[in-house]
This record gives sequence, structure tokens and C-alpha cells, in this order.
Amino acid sequence: MKSPIRVIKFWAGVALLLPLYIVALTGPAFAEATAESNAIAINTIWTLIAAFLVFFMQAGFAMVETGFTRAKNAANILMKNLMDFSVGSIAFWLVGFGIMFGTTKLGLFGTDGFLLSTADPSTGGGLWQFAYWIFQAVFCATAATICSGAMAERTKFVAYLIYSFIVSAVIYPVVGHWIWGGGWLSELGMVDFAGSTVVHSVGGWMGLTGAIMLGARIGKYGPDKKSKAILGHNLPLAVLGVFILWFGWFGFNPGSTTSGTNLSIATIAVTTNLAAAAGAIAAMFAVWVKFGKPDISMTLNGALAGLVAITAPCATVSPLSAIIIGAIGGVIVVYAVTILDQVFHVDDPVGAVSVHAICGVWGTLAVGLFSEARYGISSGVGEINGLFFGGGIQQFVIQLIGVGAVAAWTLGMGFIVFFIIKNTVGLRVSREEELKGLDIEEHGIEAYSGFQIFTTE
Repeated sequence: MKSPIRVIKFWAGVALLLPLYIVALTGPAFAEATAESNAIAINTIWTLIAAFLVFFMQAGFAMVETGFTRAKNAANILMKNLMDFSVGSIAFWLVGFGIMFGTTKLGLFGTDGFLLSTADPSTGGGLWQFAYWIFQAVFCATAATICSGAMAERTKFVAYLIYSFIVSAVIYPVVGHWIWGGGWLSELGMVDFAGSTVVHSVGGWMGLTGAIMLGARIGKYGPDKKSKAILGHNLPLAVLGVFILWFGWFGFNPGSTTSGTNLSIATIAVTTNLAAAAGAIAAMFAVWVKFGKPDISMTLNGALAGLVAITAPCATVSPLSAIIIGAIGGVIVVYAVTILDQVFHVDDPVGAVSVHAICGVWGTLAVGLFSEARYGISSGVGEINGLFFGGGIQQFVIQLIGVGAVAAWTLGMGFIVFFIIKNTVGLRVSREEELKGLDIEEHGIEAYSGFQIFTTE
């Protein structure tokens, strides 16, 4: 009869050796399945975290726009930013995502995937599509909310709701399909890694059309057409908003890999940060030279200009090139704001057109100038060399075609949409409502209770 100790030792040995035996039987297939499932989990988690960071940018836009405008319109600005994401999410779920990423029709728009109908929650691929949808939905909301600042302080709330739905359902998704959804610009070879054109220029061009169709705020231009400054009421809020946006951009650009196993997310984070810093510094010195003072509002827009400019080339350029791209963006925004205001008399309260449209164009073209194959290959974009790195002018021309096509589509659709709104529900509030402030007249509430301020001119 075997002793209890020997029996215990025998079964203990079996328990220790059994897992090793199973691994030996399954071999590499077992290890491969584990590595693959881990990669899927890492990519999904990374994409969701990036999406949450980009979602937080809505708060950044709300703070920037509120700070750069007057106290009597603060609640209206906040309401518009809230509704941008709320209305935009529903519109993007209904039709926008399908138009953007559905099966292409002549390279112009998608034809399926509406209501997330192609996302099967019982499969890994279907579950991934849910993660990808939320990531793309927050990008869509970013494009829509850019227009809010350019049209601030004189737009009817109901008109803005209609605009928000249309841009999220159709205008933005069509551009997204052209460049990110397998459309004709993608086939042509255009590169816009995280959306200098897809997101920022679309929002900026829509803001330009809205500002033109609305006209300037009361008191902005005198009889001689000379511009008068209408100062924002809370610079600390604007500063907070810019830092939130800068923070969120680390989801915007590195997150566009949608892959946590792609180590180029580190490089992209570096180029993003350096461009923002260079944009702020360059804008500060540019406005200092031009107006004699290092103006903080223009410097804040310089940081945003650098971020917008690096969004397209962030995965294909070196850190040094990122600094150059961001610095040029910072200088561009100072002069673009001045020219739009003083020469063309476009009243853009927060500088949204200059930051997002003009610097979005610059960043997209910079892909064709500064890209280096070693960065493009590592990030998965491909072997692309810009003009300054031996690649010739071909990529620059492709980028220019893309910029022009998107501008034509967005400006054309913007004027059509705002013209229809203007001649139906109305686009602009009355003179009395504008003077009293949109908080009281449109929403029946003050952002700062007991602190209502309005002017008579």
C-alpha cells in the first residue's frame, strides 16, 4: 500500500506537468492566438482612450469660445457646444458613418453601414467597429463645433441646430470618405493622417460661409469700415480651453493610428507637442513685432495653429520639421486673423477660420514638403518623401488638389445650407436680441446670474 505522502507527491507532479504538456501539444498556435488576442485588446483600449481624449476637446472648444466672447452670450456658446456633440452623434450614427466608411460609390460616398448596421456584436470584427465608430464620432463633433466660434454672438439657436445636423450627417462624412474611406482622393494618394483638412478645414470653411452669410456683429465695424475690437470677457477660461485642447490632441493625432501596438504613437506625440509649442512662440513674437505687445489671445491661437498644422503630417515628419511647420502656422494665424478682419471685414470672434481653415490648408500642403519615408513607413502611412527630402513635387500637387476639392465642396455646400436656413427659419437674431445677449433672449437664463451686461450699439 502506497503511503499518503507518495500519493500526494504523485498528484502534485501531475498538476505541475499537465500545463506544460498542454502547451507542448498546442505548440506555436497557442502562443500565436494569445499574442493576437492581446494585440486586439491593446488596439481597442488605445482607440477608446484616444476617443475619450478627443471627446474632452469639446470642453476645450467650449472654454475657448466662451472666454473669447462676451459674458451675455456665454450660456449660448456652451449650449451650442453641448448640442454639437449630441445632435452630431445621432446624425453620424444615422447616416454619417455609413456615408464616410460604407462601400464606396464612384469614390464619392459610402452606401451602407447606416445605423451601425454592419457592426455585429457577436464577432470580434463587429465589436471593433463599435470602438472605431466612437473614435470617428468625436472627430465629427470636432469638425462641427469649429463653426460655433466663427458664428458666435448673433446666430439663432434653432438655425445652429439644423446646421449641426447637416454637417455631421452629410458635409463632413463626404469629405471623410474621399480621404479616409477609400474615396477618390485616397486613391489619388492624398495623405491627411489625422485631419488638417478632413476635420479642421471643413469646420473652418463652414465657419467662413456662416460668418459671411450672417454679417458682422453690431458695432464691429464703423461707418468707415474700420474694425473695432470686441474683447472677450474671460481670458482665464480661454487659456484653460487651449490647454484642454492641447491635451486632447494627444488623442487626436497619436490616436489616429488606432493601434496601441504601433510604437510610432510616441513619435507622433512628440511632433504634435513640438508644433504646438513652436506655434505659440512664433505667434507671440509675430504679434509682438506687429502690434508692440505680446498679446495673449493671439498667442493662444498660435498654439492651436501649430496643432492644426501638424495634424496632417504628424506621422510622416521629423521633430525638426514639426517645429518648422508649427512655427509657420503660428505666424500665418497672426496675419490671417488681421487680413480677414481688416481687409475682408469677416467678423470671426475667436479666429476659427484662420486657425482651422487657413492653417489646416498649410498643414495639409506641408505633407508634400516635409514628409520623410522613414517616418511614414514606421507609422504605416507608407514611403513618402516630400519636396524638401528628394520626393519631387508630385505629393505636393496631390495635396493641393485635395485642399482645393474639399474647399470647393465645403464652401459650396455651406453657402447652400446657410442660404436655405436664412430664408426659412432665419439665420440671425434680431437687433434687440443681439444687444441684450443671446443668453436671456434665446435661452432665458444668464451664465452669470445677476451680471447681465448689454450695450445700445
